Amino acid sequence: MQPLGGMRRDPAPSRWAYRWNRLWLTPLFRKLLRVGVPVFMLVAMVALYLASAERREALVLQYEALRQAIQDRPEFMLTELALEGASDDVARQIREVLGLSFPVSSFAVDLEVMRRAIEGLDPVARAELRMRPNGTLDVRVTERVPVILWRSRERIALLDRDGIRTGVISTRGARPDLPLIAGDGADAHAAEALLLFAAAAPIADRVRGLVRMGERRWDLVLDRNQRIMLPEEDPVAALERVIVLNQTRDLLARDVLVVDLRSATRPTLRMGEDAMTEYRRVRGLTNGG
Repeated sequence: MQPLGGMRRDPAPSRWAYRWNRLWLTPLFRKLLRVGVPVFMLVAMVALYLASAERREALVLQYEALRQAIQDRPEFMLTELALEGASDDVARQIREVLGLSFPVSSFAVDLEVMRRAIEGLDPVARAELRMRPNGTLDVRVTERVPVILWRSRERIALLDRDGIRTGVISTRGARPDLPLIAGDGADAHAAEALLLFAAAAPIADRVRGLVRMGERRWDLVLDRNQRIMLPEEDPVAALERVIVLNQTRDLLARDVLVVDLRSATRPTLRMGEDAMTEYRRVRGLTNGG
């Protein structure tokens, strides 16, 4: 039976149907329809929802409440501070610099920041921090050991072997057991000063301290206003020679004010007034004879 009008139906697809079939055979087009369109719709719905300032604020409040509820759970709370290796005074300084009020959430504690704050204290050489499962913040401290005093223009500081300050005292008598150095830049040469004090051990009872001169060299100050002026280079060996002279000839027991060793080729002595008077008298007798 033929169609009305006497025209036969063309079985070939239309132009649009053909183009659609060709596009559908393209993998990228199929992925765009199956994935891209749903994702676009989802993003559009989220953007439409967040377009309202009230909805955004409510969402932020819900998130903060959920986060706070998780952080405040008992298993995440720190309840006490345990200090190991710290003296009473250092422990007090650590508690002050941390400023923690227990209980506190472990999420609110930055161990690295706290470690740097503790190691910033003068008496602390190293600090290790750890959170224990029982809610304890464990702080292990290695303190610096003061071995020498440095009298600067402002204060008397305690120094360790590396010349790093470990504390401050008000008077020299607070630590009579430690040797004393003075002068600008003396703290940077604390290790050398300790070697000089060790070399001066035979006359330790007469040593008052070391003075850094011009930030270049040392003067060893003794009682009776005596002074040994040491050279810039190899001062320990120079002081050892003076100690040997003192042991063999009682050099420092004489009326000598200054032993000047600044020049290795020309050491000199500066005598006291009585010694100079006697020297002039003897010289006069010798010249007269």
